[in-house]
Amino acid sequence: MQAVLYVAHGSRVKAGLEEAIEFIKTVKPMIDLPIQEICFLELAEPSILQGVTACVEKGATNIAVIPILLLSANHAKQDIPLEIEKAKTNYPFVSFSIGSPLGIHEKLIDSLHKRVVEADSTIQSEDVEVLLIGRGSSDNSVQHDLQQIADNLKIQYHYANVNICFLYGNGPSFDEVLQQLTVNKSNKQIFMIPYILFTGLLKLGIQKKIVQQGIEKVVLCNCLGYDENVRDVLIERIKETIAV
Repeated sequence: MQAVLYVAHGSRVKAGLEEAIEFIKTVKPMIDLPIQEICFLELAEPSILQGVTACVEKGATNIAVIPILLLSANHAKQDIPLEIEKAKTNYPFVSFSIGSPLGIHEKLIDSLHKRVVEADSTIQSEDVEVLLIGRGSSDNSVQHDLQQIADNLKIQYHYANVNICFLYGNGPSFDEVLQQLTVNKSNKQIFMIPYILFTGLLKLGIQKKIVQQGIEKVVLCNCLGYDENVRDVLIERIKETIAV
């Protein structure tokens, strides 16, 4: 029997866990399968192994493991597969397929544009610069993928420029970008979008640094978040994984 195991990132912040769970609840009715379980990669329970057990106890013989991650980095490439290898040892009669992260998708580009419009519906794209703020990773593919997303956003919506930075890991750092903005004052308004799902502590930290630097012409938009486009892309990834 086919099952779906949703793997959310996990958070020490209770609201972050609740936000992920509520989002997954909106996805489940769109997937016509009786066994659908939720687990977390880290910082919360149930763990991936506990999630697998819950699926098996309900009769699952095939489990589609669906990472609710924006980009393909170490969590998707190493951590999740490692846990599934452990699960295979516990349940050798169960077959597993691991889905792809949300990745680069036109609908997510649309959502980023919406975040700018939500912040100021009167803007003209050609007068605006956008900064995408990624969580960050030591995996260079994250920088490559976020840059591709930035390039697509610029082309599709005709922004003056779209740049990227990261809160940690490889690539240009958010702190470095803030320093540059204090020196090189642009005439264009800058809309910053945190490229993250949960709208918690990371955004508050970003906001605090902007205030401390006293940078003008900066608008901090809402995070990408769990919107309807993210849901649609996740459903697409689920169906791809089940079809394998």
